[in-house]
Amino acid sequence: MTETRPPRTSGPPRTPGRARAPGRARRARRALLTAFLPALAAALLLAGVVVWQHDYGLHEERVTVPAAGHELPGVLATPAGKGPGPFPLVVFVHGDGEVDATHDGFYRPYWEAFARAGYASLSLDKPADWLGQTMDDRARETVDALTWAARTRPEVDPARIGLWGASQAGWVMPKVVARAPAPGVRFVIAVGTAVNWERQGEYNTRAELRAAGAGAERTAAALRTREATLALLRRGATYEEYRASPGADRELTPERWTFISRNHTADVTADLRAMPPVPVLLISGADDLNVDGAETEALHRSVPAPGTLTVRRYPGATHALLRTEVERSSWRLTLTAVFAPRSLFPPGLLADQQHFLEGLSRPA
Repeated sequence: MTETRPPRTSGPPRTPGRARAPGRARRARRALLTAFLPALAAALLLAGVVVWQHDYGLHEERVTVPAAGHELPGVLATPAGKGPGPFPLVVFVHGDGEVDATHDGFYRPYWEAFARAGYASLSLDKPADWLGQTMDDRARETVDALTWAARTRPEVDPARIGLWGASQAGWVMPKVVARAPAPGVRFVIAVGTAVNWERQGEYNTRAELRAAGAGAERTAAALRTREATLALLRRGATYEEYRASPGADRELTPERWTFISRNHTADVTADLRAMPPVPVLLISGADDLNVDGAETEALHRSVPAPGTLTVRRYPGATHALLRTEVERSSWRLTLTAVFAPRSLFPPGLLADQQHFLEGLSRPA
C-alpha cells in the first residue's frame, strides 16, 4: 500500500537547495580548522620554546635583606638538584640605573652558569633613592648583603663568598673587599669596569662621536661643553646653574645632577692598590663605547700579585657584554631575549666565568 503524506499546512515554504546548507557549513568549519590548527600548533610550539629557554635549573627564593638602612627585596638563587649546600656564593653589584634583582631576567643566564659550577647567587633590588647614593654608600650596602648571607643563610658557605659587578660596580667592589668582615671576599668578577669617572666620561664622549661619524669640529664642540660641565661640578654648582649653562642636557634631572655631583671624582686606583690580592676575572667587550678596557686592564696588571688576575676581552661585544649586532638592533634584541636569552652574550662569556669559579674550588 502506498502511504499518502499529508500536505504541509504550516512552516516556511521549502527553498530549493535548503537541505544542502548543513553540508556547506561543515565544509566551512573544516576549512577554518585547516587554517587555524597550523597557526595554533605554531603558537604552542613557540610558547614551548620560550618556556624551555627560560628554564634555568635554579631554585630562586625571594628574600628581604637589611642593607645600608634599607630593607631591600632580592633573590637568592641556588643550584637545583645539588642538595641543600652549603654553596659558595656570588653577590651581585649592579651598574648604573634603576635595576631590580634579576635585571629584568638578564642575570639568570649568569646564575645558571654559576650554578653549574656549584655556586649560589644573591642579587638585590636597588633602593628607590639610589640616585642619592655615593660609591661608599653602595659599598656599605654590599658589605651588609654578604654579611647577611654569611651569618643567616645555612645554604651559603661563609668562607667562599665573592663579588660579581658590572660597570659602575668597579668603583664599589674594591671598597667591599677591603671592608668585608672575616673571612672576607674570596674573588671578584669585574665586567666592563672603569678606572676614573671623569676620564671614562671623556672616553665615552669621544667613542660615541666617532661611532656616529662626527667630524673634528663637532667633536671639539662636544668636548668644550663637557669641560664646562666639569668646571661646574668641581666648584659644586647647583642644578639651576647647570641648567642655565650653554649645552645643558634638558633631560638631566635634579636627582641625576646630585648623583653625578657626589660621584664624579670616583677613581678606583687607590682602592684597588689597597685591596687584598684575591683572584680577579677582568672582563671587557671590544666594542665598548663607555669604558676604556685597555686602561682598566693596565691598572689591574700593575696591582695584583702574580697569578691572581685573569683577563678576557670579547670581540663583537658591547659595554653590557652583549653581542654587538644584537644589542644595536631593537628587534633582534627583543626576539633574542625572548626566544634565546643565552644567545644574547658573545661565545664563551658564560662558560669562561663558570670555569673561573670551578678553578677556585680546585686544590692548588
